[in-house]
Amino acid sequence: MERRVSERQSVNAVDNPHVTSASLLRLHALTLPRSPLTSALAPRHSITYKQSGNWRNIPMYKIIGGDQKEYGPVSADEVRRWIAEGRLNGQSKVQPEASAEWQPLGGFPEFAEALLAQAGTAVPPPGEPMPPVSAQIWTAQVLARQPQLQIGNCLALSWRLLTANFGLLFAATFIIWVCGIVCSFVPLVGGLLNWAMGGVFYGGLYLIFLNRIRGKSAAVGDVFAGFNIAFAQLALVGLLTKLLTGIGIACCLLVPGLYLFVAWSFSVPLVSDRRLEFWSAMELSRKVVNRVWFELFALLLLAFLPTILMFLFMEVKISATMIATMRELVAANRPDFGRLMSLMLQIAKNNLGLFMVFKVVMLLNLPFAVGALAYAYENLFGTRTAPTA
Repeated sequence: MERRVSERQSVNAVDNPHVTSASLLRLHALTLPRSPLTSALAPRHSITYKQSGNWRNIPMYKIIGGDQKEYGPVSADEVRRWIAEGRLNGQSKVQPEASAEWQPLGGFPEFAEALLAQAGTAVPPPGEPMPPVSAQIWTAQVLARQPQLQIGNCLALSWRLLTANFGLLFAATFIIWVCGIVCSFVPLVGGLLNWAMGGVFYGGLYLIFLNRIRGKSAAVGDVFAGFNIAFAQLALVGLLTKLLTGIGIACCLLVPGLYLFVAWSFSVPLVSDRRLEFWSAMELSRKVVNRVWFELFALLLLAFLPTILMFLFMEVKISATMIATMRELVAANRPDFGRLMSLMLQIAKNNLGLFMVFKVVMLLNLPFAVGALAYAYENLFGTRTAPTA
């Protein structure tokens, strides 16, 4: 009966010139049969789309459901409701209406709050332990946003930070400097020990710089914080980044090693500040730095310029001495390994003073350089549109 009435109204409406096309569409909708939606992703009640003057500016999204079917486009509010109902999670595939690329839902900052509420946890502040779910959400947020690195700003702010906290920052750096020299002189394993312990000590040093940048208190003793918060992870990230970078430089003609050195620049602070596990920190640092690699390379050159110039001078002087020594041995027309070892030891002794000068220059340069990198870290990984962790 209702069907006949609707059909009669529809026919009369067509004959009536005063009925608009919108009215015809609404009448036609009444005559359509309704079939139940069986997908777990389908909305449990009808969706009302309101047409307004700025409807074209409302972002819309397509969704791949758990049944691998495509839904939408739907509004951001509808996506949030589906997150709250447990139908979507951070790994669900989403396609913005203006894009042709499907991306994980966790990569959209506008849905971060809904995903955190779904996980039943909030991303903790920097320096606090972070649950795995929060780590995944925060990582996706960082990768989803456009990285920003302001070289001049990082250098200027580092100088200001150093002048305002010179005693604290220089004392903490001095401890790192001394510990590095001590580790280097350990027989047989000195180099590996220096790399591993360097990760632990620099983890604490970065925390001091970052706390002062964020307006928090810090003490010289915080340089040992890495031993308490993430000793194994910091030791692994320090050892692996240096070892793989060294292999890249020694075996692959410098370029791969130089790339990795720059790309992994933020691996240590990501472990100590965000509490990521070592490989996740290395990968996140590499992926983010890839988009600003040349800018970060320029920042490193400027920040470490005194150390780099002193290192080059030392290498040229030592290389010139070694070349002269090798010519002398070749002129002898027979290998004399005893003579070679004696000459090498003599070169090392003669250049010990130059090596110590290099170490002192590095000590004076290090607080400024670490400060510049700490500000670059805040630019790339700090709070912007989503909570940090």
